Amino acid sequence: MKRFVILGGGYGGLTVAHSLLEGELPDDTIVVLIDRMPYQGLKTEYYSLVAGTSADIELRVSFPSDPRLIVMYGEVTDIDLDAKHIQLAGQDPLEYEWLVVALGCTDKYHGIDGAELYSHSIQTFSSSRRAYMALNDVKPYGQVSIVGGGLSGVEVAAELRESRPDLNIRIIDRGPSILSAFPGKLQEYVSSWFIEHEVEMRGHVSLYKLEDGVLHDQNNKTPILSDVTVWTAGIQPVSLVQRMNLPKDNTGRLIINEYHQLPDYNDVFIVGDCASLPFSPSAQAAEGQGKQVAEVMQAIWSGKTTTLGKIKLKGVLGSLGKKTGFGLMGRTPMMGRIPRLVKSGVLWMSKHHFG
Repeated sequence: MKRFVILGGGYGGLTVAHSLLEGELPDDTIVVLIDRMPYQGLKTEYYSLVAGTSADIELRVSFPSDPRLIVMYGEVTDIDLDAKHIQLAGQDPLEYEWLVVALGCTDKYHGIDGAELYSHSIQTFSSSRRAYMALNDVKPYGQVSIVGGGLSGVEVAAELRESRPDLNIRIIDRGPSILSAFPGKLQEYVSSWFIEHEVEMRGHVSLYKLEDGVLHDQNNKTPILSDVTVWTAGIQPVSLVQRMNLPKDNTGRLIINEYHQLPDYNDVFIVGDCASLPFSPSAQAAEGQGKQVAEVMQAIWSGKTTTLGKIKLKGVLGSLGKKTGFGLMGRTPMMGRIPRLVKSGVLWMSKHHFG
């Protein structure tokens, strides 16, 4: 039996699985989905898990049940592209005919001493749970610092403000403003919300060292005190991909061809945060790739050729608590209750496998 193996049950990997199972598989082929956990975690909503405003069960999506699908659990430790097998911790190697690498990302600490040790990550379900426990244990009027003023940092800060109005919350960023990748109008709107809700925004901070309860800034000799620090200041591909001796872009993501394949290994597809794409990593991009990978495989199995169109992203949505939000649809900024309602609708669709 030939195996089509998918590593990672996140947005990209699960989309590949669903898309393949919606079509016709060859009689001699089975899909194998491998993940550490027995469900997909809705990563774009981890900020609410961290803040304690959503129970973790609300952010789980079951893997599909289908006789043509085998779901396996384990930690992928190595991939031998030439021998075409995968190594799982504590298990025998697993051979594949086709492979999808959709293992996601990990934090990027930019070489800052102590950053990994003395801050909390929100990149996995488990780390988000630990971050929640640490934040939940902060005493009233304690200080929480969120390093990174991008979308993730903003959502964590806003949700935590609604969850714990007693806390002192600050966002720290190297740049002059939060949401530096967004238009000025959106930056101003979110900044105004933070000012109104007493969230401190501290820009031009260049951290060089973290210690227990203390952050050190190259631009200011006064230590920044913090009871709990949450890290949202950058991502990079998982360590397994980092170790691969293959062509990568300047962010460490693997170079792929127009069919999402490794140029020298056309039986291997790279999806999501591990792939070099012309836009920033996102759940939308991973799902778009997933659908196209399934399209490529259907063409291969049917002996036909296919031409893939460009992946079209619908926009970006962010929340400021449960009642308001912001977004960017094309070049059009959205602010207020409508983008928050749209984001809730997108979450519902993700839970029910509507993409």
